[in-house]
Amino acid sequence: MADLNTRVHNHLQHIYPALDAAAAQQLASALMATMRLDPDHVQAGRQPQIWDQRDVYLITYADSIQPAGDEHPLRTLHAFLCQHLKDSISGVHVLPFFPWSSDDGFAVSDYDVVHPALGDWQDIEALAGDFKLMADLVINHCSASHTWFQQFIEGKNPGKKYFYTADPALDLSAVIRPRTSELLRPVTTADGVRHVWCTFGHDQVDFDFRNTDVLLEFVRIIRLYLDHQIKVFRLDAVAFIWKEPGTNCLNLLQTHEIVRLLRALIEHADPEALIITETNIPKRENLSYFGNANEAHSIYNFSLPPLLLFTLLNGNCRHLKNWLMSMPPAQLGTFYFNFIASHDGIGLRPAEGLLSDHEIEALLGGMERAGGRISWRATSALERRPYEINISLWDALACTLEDQSGAPDTWQLQRFICAHAILLALEGVPAFYIHSFLGTGNDYQRLAHSGHNRHINRHQWSRNELQQVLSDDSKHHAQVLAALKALITIRQQQPAFHPNATQFTLHLGDGIFAFWRQSINREQSIFALNNISVETHHIPLSDINLIDTEDWYDLVSGRHIALDEEEIVLAPYQTVWLSNRRPDTSGRTSAGNSSTIDDA
Repeated sequence: MADLNTRVHNHLQHIYPALDAAAAQQLASALMATMRLDPDHVQAGRQPQIWDQRDVYLITYADSIQPAGDEHPLRTLHAFLCQHLKDSISGVHVLPFFPWSSDDGFAVSDYDVVHPALGDWQDIEALAGDFKLMADLVINHCSASHTWFQQFIEGKNPGKKYFYTADPALDLSAVIRPRTSELLRPVTTADGVRHVWCTFGHDQVDFDFRNTDVLLEFVRIIRLYLDHQIKVFRLDAVAFIWKEPGTNCLNLLQTHEIVRLLRALIEHADPEALIITETNIPKRENLSYFGNANEAHSIYNFSLPPLLLFTLLNGNCRHLKNWLMSMPPAQLGTFYFNFIASHDGIGLRPAEGLLSDHEIEALLGGMERAGGRISWRATSALERRPYEINISLWDALACTLEDQSGAPDTWQLQRFICAHAILLALEGVPAFYIHSFLGTGNDYQRLAHSGHNRHINRHQWSRNELQQVLSDDSKHHAQVLAALKALITIRQQQPAFHPNATQFTLHLGDGIFAFWRQSINREQSIFALNNISVETHHIPLSDINLIDTEDWYDLVSGRHIALDEEEIVLAPYQTVWLSNRRPDTSGRTSAGNSSTIDDA
């Protein structure tokens, strides 16, 4: 294995080929000094996998739960998690908690401090003491109110050369971006009018990574976050960070090389620290961020949310099965980060090539009937295309696409639990948006107040109101939380649900989404059977091909499955986890409709 200095130097030569050897070495030395690393350190092979079936992440804003008094929201969040989810989640992704000017935190105006309205670094470190803490490295852009951008306007260092500008006369029609606003923002500076590149909006101004000082600045920020006990770095919008006019400015080679460089530095600084890339793009491009197990430790499984939503609302899993069969297993030292809801909308770009235009149109219609909104993007041909669906997952799963009313049907709760049972069983590490745990519906009031579509799914609960609904078992909020916690408890005890355990797709008809998991040591098998329709399904045991020398159990209900039974009957949206390992039934609670197999 090469020493750290050699690795960093090699990465820099690929990113900045114009640098001579001396300049590249000077930059490498500065990067390692900033990270307080020994340049002669040699890492012994690949890092051991530091994740297993017990890992479950929560995605939340620091102020998703509003305190009752003057308490910092971060402390309120911490107290809530310890009370309700301490045994269910291992990690917490706190969305940007820095001072910001727009986009709910993703237009950062100061990377070095915690927003005083949310708390302070002490609160962050306290949270990190109980959970693995994931934080956003908003690396593509910052707020136009950041000191650096004010320096850019005034022609002062260091910000003077931190931002990417382009000549508006250039042909930039090939650029792919997730917004329909003008790409270039004219800004009057001390050096005249400059046109600043704005991938996401004019308050979010893009950095120029051709300037090595920008790279050094972000490595300094990474070191700061490590010092405050942040263990997982979510590289926000990283696919856009390198620009070359005449290209689509997406996933360029220099971008991948920067990710490799950051991984080398972070791994040497803390072998337990992880990088997750946020690349909301089609499947093949997204998979490229694994590299050769030398880029991201994990990638967001962006195709899962739109495909699973369409499957459950359409009652047909053909597309979901085809996608699952096409997904390669994550390489040793990497894992998929699975989610079905987040602070953003349900992305549609990752569904391109998986769902037809007609099917996407049908899905959009169903979501609008359920109260959702549609956000749009500009294509390279300057056309407008749907980019994401903005809706709470609870309301998105209210009824099927056939139901033209959009009103909740009798299966909403079961459909919602089924979606998360699938999430929990798939290869990878599952992540739950806080509003999935709470069964939160569309927030029309916040949407109307801000005018931003994404606010429909960014409700802020008052702590007292939330405690009231969760203490009332007749409320669906309490039922959802109890059912999801029960399923998580089961998952965490199964070696076959290790994020890197074997997975094969099963073929049991279009109404049953099924797959087989096998533990890394091959001692446990689990057949995950999910009825994704409103119809009852009868599955012959002979179709599952269970080994007849072993005893089989449904982990969800705890029921023993006798092999002389001819079939398993699955009620609408019911999940069964068939395992050759006896379930632990101590403290078992209901996991929604999944437990009704006892009556089959």
